[in-house]
Amino acid sequence: MVAPTSPTDVVLRGLQPGDMGWVVQQHGEIYAREYGWNSDFEALVADIAAQVLRRFDPAWDSAWIAERNGERVGSAFVVRKSKTVAQLRMLILTPGARGLGLGARLTDACLAFARAKGYRKMVLWTNANLLAARAIYARRGFTLVRSEPYRGYGHDLVGEHWELRL
Repeated sequence: MVAPTSPTDVVLRGLQPGDMGWVVQQHGEIYAREYGWNSDFEALVADIAAQVLRRFDPAWDSAWIAERNGERVGSAFVVRKSKTVAQLRMLILTPGARGLGLGARLTDACLAFARAKGYRKMVLWTNANLLAARAIYARRGFTLVRSEPYRGYGHDLVGEHWELRL
């Protein structure tokens, strides 16, 4: 079978049972391998994932799982932070799915959902060393509103808060 080579070969679908475990696993494995982050990061993502599952309200929240050839290759989530503010969470792509514009496609799906629901702002938290993600956010008009150095996941990092008026 020939592997797809464009973002149109990837299907975005809603969340199904078992997907969230995959999301947590990918965050743990990818960030450990690529950045040397310890299991504290995986625990953070597991906590976020549990909160999303417990509080998920399809009237205000949404999730996308990207699949290529029936295999999960990415995810992104929108969760309600307040009546007017949505939060982008757990955007991730497997290494083999990078370079196809899929991070942009997932982010655009989140933004379209938030706008359709009448949110006025979208916020997100990331780290300064995640250059590809930061570039996706900046190209869509997100602005960095606050950053702070911290010690986390076994490293000295800089956390960043970004937002976009919708």
